[in-house]
Amino acid sequence: MPATLLTPDQLDQQAAALYDTTAWQQIVSGWTLTAPEPQPYTGNRSSEQTTVGDWRDLLHGTVDDLIATATTTLPPAAPAERPLPGRLGAILPDRLHAWRRIGQPDIRPSVQLAYARRLLVEWGWQNRPYRLRDGWGARCLCGALLSAHRLGYGSLDTANRSAAWLMTGLRHEGWAGLIGEWNRAPGRTAGQALALVDTVTGWAAQAGE
Repeated sequence: MPATLLTPDQLDQQAAALYDTTAWQQIVSGWTLTAPEPQPYTGNRSSEQTTVGDWRDLLHGTVDDLIATATTTLPPAAPAERPLPGRLGAILPDRLHAWRRIGQPDIRPSVQLAYARRLLVEWGWQNRPYRLRDGWGARCLCGALLSAHRLGYGSLDTANRSAAWLMTGLRHEGWAGLIGEWNRAPGRTAGQALALVDTVTGWAAQAGE
């Protein structure tokens, strides 16, 4: 099977294998996934010990330091320079969009995840098993990453790393299964899927991905 015909389930399995590698664990272990818990105020500021991320630390920095801190902790904005195809494009087979890949450079996983989010919002989210899209063109999480790749937004390797970030987010939430299993779990909603993408997009950006 050609690499361009990778299915959502195959991408899911590859992402799980990548997540389990030592190299990936080194990527996600070098930075904090959650902000430090705030320290309770005791009423005696002189005796308090500040921690990394304490708001009082900001008072000792320059304006440039504050701007740098803010821009490095915010998730990247969703790319807007290339509009997605409309509703008809969502329903058409992805092979008809192959021309869109011509001459396109690779992108970081955080950027590809932002494009995948746009697909989920504009084309819709679906949770039917073993399907890249439903009859209306809606995508599952892995399907959105593959469609982003097929539209020219990132390579298959980037899609694999993007999916591994989704896996990282699910493992952080305590989910032990695959992305597809989470996507089609009873009661799953589009809002939860988008929230997961938003979270891991920020994490990937913070990790330089």
